[in-house]
Amino acid sequence: MDRLDNTIRPYAWGSTTAIPRLLGAEPTGEPQAEMWMGAHPGAPSRTDRGTLVEVIDADPERELGPDTVAKFGPRLPFLLKLLAAGAPLSLQVHPDLTQAKEGYADEERRGVPVTAPHRTYKDANHKPELICALTEFDGLCGFRDPQRAAELLAGLGVDSLKPYVDLLHAHPEEAALREVLTAVLTADPDEMARTVTEAAAACDRLGGPYAPYADIAHHYPGDPGVIAAMLLNHVRLQPGEALFLGAGVPHAYLDGLGVEIMANSDNVLRCGLTPKHVDVPELLCIVRFEAGDPGVLRPEAGPDGEEVYETPIDEFRLSRYVLPAGGATHDLTLTAPQILLCTAGSVRVGEHELTPGASVFVPSGEKTEASGTGTLFRATVVV
Repeated sequence: MDRLDNTIRPYAWGSTTAIPRLLGAEPTGEPQAEMWMGAHPGAPSRTDRGTLVEVIDADPERELGPDTVAKFGPRLPFLLKLLAAGAPLSLQVHPDLTQAKEGYADEERRGVPVTAPHRTYKDANHKPELICALTEFDGLCGFRDPQRAAELLAGLGVDSLKPYVDLLHAHPEEAALREVLTAVLTADPDEMARTVTEAAAACDRLGGPYAPYADIAHHYPGDPGVIAAMLLNHVRLQPGEALFLGAGVPHAYLDGLGVEIMANSDNVLRCGLTPKHVDVPELLCIVRFEAGDPGVLRPEAGPDGEEVYETPIDEFRLSRYVLPAGGATHDLTLTAPQILLCTAGSVRVGEHELTPGASVFVPSGEKTEASGTGTLFRATVVV
């Protein structure tokens, strides 16, 4: 197995302290938003044998196993991250696999450069995600019931929001959510900025359920995404709880530290809370206008102490082991590739002693045992 040396991405929304605190390192004063573990070409993990991309490319069947290669091709199909939000991320949604393939092919035919700021599809893959909280973790996930969204907007007492309140009351669920999101994202920018400013002041004054949106508006003054965010469920995860974000589900992370895993893709359609390009027509084709509970996940007990976060996709499978002092040694051998990440305590995996933030890549079929006292996350695939 290979100990991983991982890149930390300094995105502006990142916390300056959460990842250093986990690693036991001094903060640099700069945001440290994500630590990437995997073979994403943008920032592949490094090993003594080269980057993880180079290691896998040299012998895909040995590293990934024949079943994984047959199902997903000669590449690691997931990316594992530590994610530390100190400010809200952009409000976003991801396409399903068919939409990604068609959208990518269309932009390729039209000659839109992959690096162009208005390019929507960076690749032909979908991007389901799972976020598991290590600390209290705030986010937005999926649409509220339109009646509840109407009550929240009406409670601000902002006259320019009344047409949206009326729409939410007057239409069937899907039509109501679609019409209001479309109206918010296509409104005159100056008029919307004034509405957002007035709404933000009311959120500040009212507090309570409005407090998350006051904070969002503080970071993104005048952004229509502030109003769009109020259409979504606010979720506060406790440590160990998780959210699965499937295709078409609008979401945003607001604050906290978590372990994130996703299919290896860069396809993001933004709905707001960003200076980046918002492709409204394409966005409206991708968003699923369905209200519902965000569906907080808790791990399900599996064999030999493994706790599994069940999801409906095969590109990744996330689980954890919470190892007590004096506990048994656990056999983690799989006929699939895996990345093991320690987030608490000290866990011995093979010849490697893992402390918080340390990780290893384990090739398919390699004998793997874990012992010690702490928490170990396992990322693998379903084959």
